[in-house]
Amino acid sequence: MTDTAVPTTQIRARLAGYESRFSALFEEYFHTLGTDLEVPSFSRFTPECLNLLRDLSLRGGKRMRVALVYEAAGLVTDEPVGAADVAALSVELLQTHGLIHDDIIDDSPTRRNGPSTYHAYQYKFPDHPQAAIGLAILAGDLALALSLRILLESTAPTAIRQAMVEVQTRAASDTFVGQILDLERDFSPATDEEALHCVADYKTARYSVLAPIQLGLLAAGEQPAVIEEELRRYARLVGISGQMRDDYLDLFGDAHVMGKPLGADIRGGRRNYTVHAILAAAKDAEKTVVESALGDQNCTEETIAAVREIAERRGVPAKMRSDMQRYAELASAEAADWRPRWRREAVAFFEYLPQWAMERTR
Repeated sequence: MTDTAVPTTQIRARLAGYESRFSALFEEYFHTLGTDLEVPSFSRFTPECLNLLRDLSLRGGKRMRVALVYEAAGLVTDEPVGAADVAALSVELLQTHGLIHDDIIDDSPTRRNGPSTYHAYQYKFPDHPQAAIGLAILAGDLALALSLRILLESTAPTAIRQAMVEVQTRAASDTFVGQILDLERDFSPATDEEALHCVADYKTARYSVLAPIQLGLLAAGEQPAVIEEELRRYARLVGISGQMRDDYLDLFGDAHVMGKPLGADIRGGRRNYTVHAILAAAKDAEKTVVESALGDQNCTEETIAAVREIAERRGVPAKMRSDMQRYAELASAEAADWRPRWRREAVAFFEYLPQWAMERTR
């Protein structure tokens, strides 16, 4: 791991500060949206939709994408950057869109310790399933439109507004491609590791890491296109390491800490990093156990435990931790190369981020 110029405790304090400050900013945005959005007075469904968007959005967790926006602006200057607030709101609205559509695709009943938007509509309209899915899709679409609208309506100079919209539009389209690739992957038993890296890059890294950094730099008056290749390499490495961690925790994490049963990806038939590693290491009879569990929504906890035991017997958890660490260190080294270009204190955050992702337990 590359040494950072700022103590870890200071970086963690900055993260907590971003989370607290942004929560108030997001609350104010939704309060204003209720009066700014043009809605016919007779409509009951539109205000309900906005309430669901607000509820899901404000249940956000660590706000790491928000931190990336502000820290990217901090690479350029230690002064407050007003356009960074608008960029952060756009990033989180796009995230809300993604969560709503993810939960439709996965038919997930919960999200962020509350009901998913899709299941909230199912509960409201139990006798109208098509209306429920239609309203959920439209809620997600509205969040996407709002994420672009807030950029277009900002007070930033025209050139910066346009560049930000281009970043978010590209991030959204890349994510849609990633979602398609993610579903396609589960139909391909012979998926190789490079294909998994590609899915992680498109589905996660480009909108969760690359776009927030680009937006923060633009907000501070920097032109990210000058070092786009370096930023893309960093984002891809962070995305791969982070996705490996997500996949690892789904089978080897602590169910109590995570707040959900282990093995959801197995039951969902997801041929992710963990499944790929298990099948690569397992013997013939063991592969049969794993393959039979994949996609079985009624798969018992005992079967999940058996798959986990096979993985542990073949050294899969240790190998995955080693791989995650390697990609995290490569990402940190990539960020360290930014020191001559930008403020060292801010660069330290980007060196630290991959290791933080390795340490998280949910």
